[in-house]
Amino acid sequence: MKPEDVIEQVIDIATEAGQTIRDIYLKGNFKREMKADNTPVTSADLAAHDIICRQLAELTPDIPILSEEAADIPLSVRETWKRYWLVDPLDGTGEFIAGSGDFSVIIALVEHNRPIMGVVYVPMTKVCYYAIAGLGAYKRDGKNELRITSKQLTGDEPEHLRLAVSRRQDPQSVLKLLNKPNHCELVVMGGAALKSCLVAEGRADCYVRLGPTGEWDTGAAQIIIEEAGGALIDINLQPMTYNERETLENPNFIVVGSTNLPWDMLLTN
Repeated sequence: MKPEDVIEQVIDIATEAGQTIRDIYLKGNFKREMKADNTPVTSADLAAHDIICRQLAELTPDIPILSEEAADIPLSVRETWKRYWLVDPLDGTGEFIAGSGDFSVIIALVEHNRPIMGVVYVPMTKVCYYAIAGLGAYKRDGKNELRITSKQLTGDEPEHLRLAVSRRQDPQSVLKLLNKPNHCELVVMGGAALKSCLVAEGRADCYVRLGPTGEWDTGAAQIIIEEAGGALIDINLQPMTYNERETLENPNFIVVGSTNLPWDMLLTN
């Protein structure tokens, strides 16, 4: 199976899950619980998880699925997977609960520990970002679709950086990582994947994430930003890895639109 053979079906699956999330969100009658890791989960997360996992299993019955809502699979099992689906049914559960509208559905296809296809669907705007390795990154908004590219900055020390930040994070904690914080314009957006997509389409220059995220938060975003001309790397500028550790928690990371900038000099660590 080639990713391009199933991309439209995967977009349809993400869209159906997103529509279910949207309906629950607009009605406001969702249930909320706390998981063992002290993060929230809602009935919208679980409904989307059920839709995605059932339909992916029907589409590709031979490809295993790793979802945030069913992630208790030991490495001894996962490391045998050459290819698998990596899913976050609802990225931005905190934003969903808070009512900001900044949340998305994420589905990635990972092969040999690298994402090769990714879909990020935004329920409240009905916008879809997607990418396939070697075939580019795209933004679909209704009937309109365009190929997206990140903004390529020039010069060793750019005078101005547009930094995507979360409305739930103190921007000063992120600005401390940059050598020239006074030259940053803050672009506020919720949801890790959505901020990565801002960089991919050139509306922000970088996004620094401090604090816990799971591999499901970055798989689709990584292939989208890479195909748009940027990179998703840890803050030591090393490539992100998938399905290689017992923990599925990511290190702190940065999404950059321009890979040619000296990020080792721009980051204070």
